[in-house]
Amino acid sequence: MQPSFLLMSGALLARRISGIQRFRRNMSGASAVLRAGSNPRIAIAQMHSTNDKDHNLNQVKTIIQKAKDQQASFVFFPECCDYVGSNREETLKLSEPLTGQTVSEYQKLAKDNGLWLSMGGVHESIAESTTTTPEDVRNIYNTHIIIDDRGELVAKYRKLHMFNVVTPEFKFRESETVRSGSELVPPIETPIGRVGLQICYDVRFAEASTLLRKQGAEILTYPSAFAVSTGRAHWEVLLRARAIENQCFVIAAAQIGFHNKKRESYGHAMVVNPWGVILGQASQQDLDVVVVELDFDKLANVRQNMPCFEHRRDDIYNLSYRKGSAKLESFDEKYNFGGYDIPKDTVFYSSDLCYAFVNIRCVVPGHVLVSTKRWAARMPDLTSAEINDFFQTVCKVQKVAESLYGGSS
Repeated sequence: MQPSFLLMSGALLARRISGIQRFRRNMSGASAVLRAGSNPRIAIAQMHSTNDKDHNLNQVKTIIQKAKDQQASFVFFPECCDYVGSNREETLKLSEPLTGQTVSEYQKLAKDNGLWLSMGGVHESIAESTTTTPEDVRNIYNTHIIIDDRGELVAKYRKLHMFNVVTPEFKFRESETVRSGSELVPPIETPIGRVGLQICYDVRFAEASTLLRKQGAEILTYPSAFAVSTGRAHWEVLLRARAIENQCFVIAAAQIGFHNKKRESYGHAMVVNPWGVILGQASQQDLDVVVVELDFDKLANVRQNMPCFEHRRDDIYNLSYRKGSAKLESFDEKYNFGGYDIPKDTVFYSSDLCYAFVNIRCVVPGHVLVSTKRWAARMPDLTSAEINDFFQTVCKVQKVAESLYGGSS
């Protein structure tokens, strides 16, 4: 018999849980992209965005041309590359969906110039209904998108950690305008290597970068609009730390200067190698482009000579990634519970290693089970990752079941 957990549920559970987390799409393509040479050339941008979207787009165009002139194949732009609003209302009003004009312009630039682009934080509006007007938008994401050299949007990551802080300069609550993302996007294959996507404040949460490295990341990206006081104190230290502890290249495009009377960014866009050495750093001018080569022989040597991830004590401590749920119609997995095949139409939730399904013979309304996907005779036969995922799935299903049916066990 497989490990299982008895809960209350019903048909409503499937709809409720599917609404908690969106299905994670693999936006990197079916096959890995071959790396373009052993030492690909990349460009990092430093720019000065305002609430003038046309002005900001012209900066993007100028940077792309400079990067192309220096034979870069991939250009990395900072957070708020589309605009920086003067206040909450303006920030919401200027936002667009990823199908809007601004992203379409970025896609055209990528295709016309044959370059990959990392647009490190655009304001993605989320329409609540088909009748929503720009003036009615009340939910946006801070979204890092990757566009390939054909102009296709191949990946998106919505910022997880909201910048709700008090600094010596100002009080800032990002969550008053931006909705937090719900998933850590796996590294994507690109011509320059496997790229992990993050944004600005995410750099302070080392667990996310470690999980990206465990998932195969060779490059970590932190496009930012760092405050000046925190930038002076922490910017370089944090970026070099993430590079050293994960033995990855770190690429951090940056905003600089006063965006309006209330907000100023630190600048100092930089690239760090896996040994913690700064390969290139932008000057203090508003618009700058730094082109560097990524030496993957160096990356291989660092990981081989100091194999930190092989030395990790996963038997004592471990990090696990809680992936979003999958809609039933989007996967074709087969499930077996204690030797019995489970009808697909009874499965209402699936994680990486576990699934939840409605009991064929319900003792009470909403009687469901949670089980691991892999058959195991006893709990000690499960891996630590399976145990972790199993109990997290139980907690998720139980919470929703209790809210729907008033259950307590």
